[in-house]
Amino acid sequence: MGPLTVYEAISAMRKLSAQGQEVSFSFMSYSESRQRTEGIVEVRRARLRPRSKDIDLENGELLEPYTDLDTLEQRRFHIPTLMTFNGQKTTLL
Repeated sequence: MGPLTVYEAISAMRKLSAQGQEVSFSFMSYSESRQRTEGIVEVRRARLRPRSKDIDLENGELLEPYTDLDTLEQRRFHIPTLMTFNGQKTTLL
């Protein structure tokens, strides 16, 4: 089996999270406001959160909210920067 696209991975992550299961993933950090990256972020245990419909963020459709279950921080990542999901590599296309 080849790598998943980031969109296939996000779909699987959402499904597992909705079932109460944990996911692991990595992504390349990116701050739009600072126009820079801090490198690769590895998240060992997380659940994706439902997307908020009342917050209108610039490029919000590209941001995926999650809760890091190790730190209990609520964070977001840019979907196109997703690199792995549960140990499997992802591709943009």
